[in-house]
Amino acid sequence: MESRVLEMTKLALDALEDKKAEEIRVIDISEVSVVADVFMIAGGNNHSQIQAVCNNVEEKLGRAGFHVKQIEGYDTANWVLMDFGDLIVHIFDKENRLLYDLERLWRDGKTVDIESL
Repeated sequence: MESRVLEMTKLALDALEDKKAEEIRVIDISEVSVVADVFMIAGGNNHSQIQAVCNNVEEKLGRAGFHVKQIEGYDTANWVLMDFGDLIVHIFDKENRLLYDLERLWRDGKTVDIESL
């Protein structure tokens, strides 16, 4: 993972953990997709928490000079997609995370051990 993407991923991980996001997964998709280099997938317990997590991710990355290109799903907060270019952060409620199962869809990517970040 290149250093810029690694920095973005670490910042996003810190932001997710700060707001108690659950079941955080990091998938390196750089070898299987041109969409992005890294997908981060996390869960929240309710709409307020999911929105707070999103706000924190946007703020922390923004302060470091990484600005979000697009956010989808913020108002409903069932599945929020935050596009930072090389990093895409997905934040789900429990029901939609099970329904869409992105971990299975992107299983060809490499799962990154978040403890190693």
